[in-house]
Amino acid sequence: QVYLVETGGGLVQAGASLRLSCAASGRTWASYAMGWFRQAPGKEREFVAAIGWSSSRYADSVKGRFTISRDNAKNTLYLQMNSLKPEDTAVYYCAARTSILATMSQGDYEYWGQGTQVTVSS
Repeated sequence: QVYLVETGGGLVQAGASLRLSCAASGRTWASYAMGWFRQAPGKEREFVAAIGWSSSRYADSVKGRFTISRDNAKNTLYLQMNSLKPEDTAVYYCAARTSILATMSQGDYEYWGQGTQVTVSS
């Protein structure tokens, strides 16, 4: 079993930065691919970024602004978000899958955190 807890959300102005963290439990966390997804009000949850052992993938909407990283020693996943826009406002979820292959499909991820709210004002 893997437990995920996201932190770092908040209210910021457009153009600001935030760093989300996701603390994970589980002995084999280092062998799992991890991802960030988000859900805006009235919209379906969508892919943001994912990371495997060394490779990463990004949604086109965040490419160049967001960076996903992981610290296996600390069992922690990060999402550095720069140049935030109002359209980035959403609940951000951390997810893990029992494969090292990072994918963009949320159906591939077995474990999910509770989410952290990010609000970007204009």
